[in-house]
Amino acid sequence: MLFADITEPFEFEFFRHALIAATMVGALTGLVGVFVVLRRMSYIGHGMSHSVFGGAVVGYVAGFNFYLAAGIWGFLSALLINQTTRKRQIGADAAIGIVTTASFALGVALISRASSVTRNFDAALFGNLLGVSQADIWVIAAVLAFTVGAVFFLYKQLLFLTFDSEVAPVYGVPAGWIDTVFSLVLAATIIASIRIMGVTLIAASLVIPPVVARLLTDRFAVMLVLSSLIGAAVAFSGMFVSYYWDIASGASIVLLSAAVFVATIFSVTLRNWIRTGRPVPATRELTAAEAKALFD
Repeated sequence: MLFADITEPFEFEFFRHALIAATMVGALTGLVGVFVVLRRMSYIGHGMSHSVFGGAVVGYVAGFNFYLAAGIWGFLSALLINQTTRKRQIGADAAIGIVTTASFALGVALISRASSVTRNFDAALFGNLLGVSQADIWVIAAVLAFTVGAVFFLYKQLLFLTFDSEVAPVYGVPAGWIDTVFSLVLAATIIASIRIMGVTLIAASLVIPPVVARLLTDRFAVMLVLSSLIGAAVAFSGMFVSYYWDIASGASIVLLSAAVFVATIFSVTLRNWIRTGRPVPATRELTAAEAKALFD
C-alpha cells in the first residue's frame, strides 16, 4: 500500500511535468543563490521577482510572449540596479527597492484594470502545480544549461568578484561585463522559476539552500555543488508534499527548505559544541590574495 501511495502521483502527466521542472528549478536557484548570498544580495531575489512580475503583466496586456516580456524587463531591471549601485550615493538596497517596487506597482495597477488579468496571474504570484507545460520544462532546462555553462567558464572571475568586487578589477577582471552576465543569469533564473515558486517565494529558494550549504562547508566549489543538490532534493520532495497535502507547490518547497535549515543549524551547532566547546566554529572568507592566486 505504501509503494502504491508513493507511485500514485506518477500516473498523472501534470505531476510528472511539475516534478521534473521543480527539481531543475531547485538545482538552478541553489546554484545561483550561492553568489547571491555570498555577495550579500539576498534582497535582490525578492526584488527581482517582483520586477519580473511587473514586466510579465505589461507583456500580457501588450500581447507579447510571457518569457520574452518578463525576460527583457527583468534583465533591464537588473542592469539598472547594477548601474545605480555603482554610484556611491545610493545603496544597493535602496536601488533594488526603487526599481523593483515601481515595476511591481505597475503590474498591480494594470491588474486592477481587468479581472481577467488577475485570474491569469494568480499562478505567477503563488506558483501552480497544474500549470507546468512541456514548454516550461524546456525553458527551465535551457536556463539551467546556460547557467551551468556561465559558472563553468567564468568560475575564477565570479569567485574573485564574489569575495572582493573592489580589488578584482585591479587584477584584470572585467567587473562590468561579468556583472552583466550575472544579471542575465539571475533574471533568467527568476523567470524560469516563477511558475513553480511564484513571485512571493522565489527569494527563499535562492537563499535557503546556499545558507544550508554554507553551514556545512567553507569550500566555494563544494558549496556550489552542495547547494544545487540541496535545492533539487528539497524541490523534489516538496512536490510530493504539495500533492498529498494539497497546498501550493512553492509554499511546500519553501517550508521543507526551512525545516532542512532548522535541522542543519541545530545539528551543526550541537556538533561544534561537542567538538570545541563553542556553538559556532571560527571561519574566514577568501582573501583577495587567495582569489588573485587563482589567476597565477
